[in-house]
Amino acid sequence: MRHGLLLLRKPRGPTSHDMVARVRRMLDERHVGHLGTLDPMADGLLVLAVGSKALKVVELFSHLHKAYQATIELGVTSTTYDAEGALTAVTRKAGWLPPEDASRIQALIDDRFLGKIAQVPPAFSAIHVGGTRAYRKAQRGENVELKAREITIQECKVLEYNFPRLALFVRCDSGTYIRSLAHDLGESMRCGGHLSALTRTRVGEWRLEDAIAPEKIRWTDVIPLKEVLAGFNKRELTSSEWEEIRHGRPIAGEIVADLPLIAWFEGLPVALLESVRGAEAKLKPRKVL
Repeated sequence: MRHGLLLLRKPRGPTSHDMVARVRRMLDERHVGHLGTLDPMADGLLVLAVGSKALKVVELFSHLHKAYQATIELGVTSTTYDAEGALTAVTRKAGWLPPEDASRIQALIDDRFLGKIAQVPPAFSAIHVGGTRAYRKAQRGENVELKAREITIQECKVLEYNFPRLALFVRCDSGTYIRSLAHDLGESMRCGGHLSALTRTRVGEWRLEDAIAPEKIRWTDVIPLKEVLAGFNKRELTSSEWEEIRHGRPIAGEIVADLPLIAWFEGLPVALLESVRGAEAKLKPRKVL
């Protein structure tokens, strides 16, 4: 059995949990998780961790940049900020006209939606509010007030524009809500808008072109953990050091500022290490793989 990552091409419709359950059945492996969900209406790249050892390193990939192709329908708002919610046509003020070409929309995006910006997540989101998911409160008709978060959008380009349809390419930090971007852009254009389609094309350096369709998944498609972790800082262990690490004991080593540090033994990653400050610099295992 391999431990590693699986690049899955998620279709529109199923939840990310549905896809995890499907992979568990197909590979007969209960240790399967994901590196970040996709909403049911979204399709594209879903990166899964397969095997107990892979699940232990998911935290190393929690801040990867992501890229999307998003389609926004202008002139119609949604309670969920996407096509899954209750839709309402916006009554626009007399004299309002849609932008004639994409250049004006691009200028607005460049001015207000690039770099570090404050973004309020949708009320229909999985964020916890007082111990309850925000979307559950919203479904019950309760008022949900979420705080703005600082996010970073590295790139947002207009791919196609023909009112009311607007297609964008977005490259952003993890934690960015493309639904909120669609809603906020519609508000800035004074016509409203919602996300009508979304495809995730990239997670970190992994690309949608390399993803596998759900019906074609095989164990050989799992990228081995030794390949996944090859680019991280490495500490090669001696036999005696590995004996200490595998039993949870620290070893001598310099303080490492640029973490994470991966311990390797006989060509395989075996542990995540962290520095211990004291009279003597040491490294201790945070997780043994």
